[in-house]
Amino acid sequence: MSKHVAVIYGGWSAEREVSLSSGRECIKALREKGYKVTEIDATRDLARQLSAIDPKPDVIFNALHGRWGEDGAVQGLLEIMDIPYTHSGVRASAIAMDKMSAKAMFMEYDIPCARHVWVTRDEIVNGTALPPPYVLKPNNEGSSVGVEIILTPEEEQNMLARAWVHGDGVMQEEFIPGREMTVAVKDGKAMEVIEILTGNHAFYDFESKYVQGGSEHIIPADIQSDLRDRLQRHAEESYRALGCRGIARADFRYDPENDRLAILEINTQPGMTPTSLVPDAARHDGMSFADIVAWMVEDASCER
Repeated sequence: MSKHVAVIYGGWSAEREVSLSSGRECIKALREKGYKVTEIDATRDLARQLSAIDPKPDVIFNALHGRWGEDGAVQGLLEIMDIPYTHSGVRASAIAMDKMSAKAMFMEYDIPCARHVWVTRDEIVNGTALPPPYVLKPNNEGSSVGVEIILTPEEEQNMLARAWVHGDGVMQEEFIPGREMTVAVKDGKAMEVIEILTGNHAFYDFESKYVQGGSEHIIPADIQSDLRDRLQRHAEESYRALGCRGIARADFRYDPENDRLAILEINTQPGMTPTSLVPDAARHDGMSFADIVAWMVEDASCER
């Protein structure tokens, strides 16, 4: 008898639309593979939604993105309910979603990071923060939600003249010029390096990620073998540092002029939309979209 998989997707975070897209693709793939699938557009009453499923699902496919869905909150609920689930567990999810905490872990493992600080608007105004060029990133959002790149003092002044949208503070990170690279990690083993070309976009922003044609994925990346080895090694190290499981994806910037590599983050629940990167890496390894989704289901577990 095939496994009964409940796919939780949608939700109420800033990444709801991305999650709906990922969920729809994964639902279609799981049915193609013969799984019994129950669809759940997650609400804050998710425990009741899951308890209402009869019989109880064998596995939860977590296709949620953003806060609550990939920051350890839902993972904790599924641990309490004793239902195996895809992707990383509570600890890895919580640390990865908290950018400052993740950076601290990376540095403990000697994974190269750009300079970064926790900063308030007043610190930028007073000149006690990092000077331009830099990137402002909400500490606990994904999919580039709320990210701003400030390249010049003039752009900084324009940003400060607008309403400050970053709450009590934000991570400020040195801007690394150059190339955007990403490496998916499957069960601890790095997959092929992908270079992301974003065209007219300054970085791999929300539109580049999710609008058809918003970016071009080069796989394998056209790089020297020693750089490929470094990227894959650091991706695996970041996966181990946080204690990830299943599929994760580490994102990097590479400055060829100074041969400088810096990890940006590790995403414990990478997108599975038609424009996402993990399906590209899987295809390069000879796995169809349905194959990689089925692998995630079979890999699902609790942390107990």
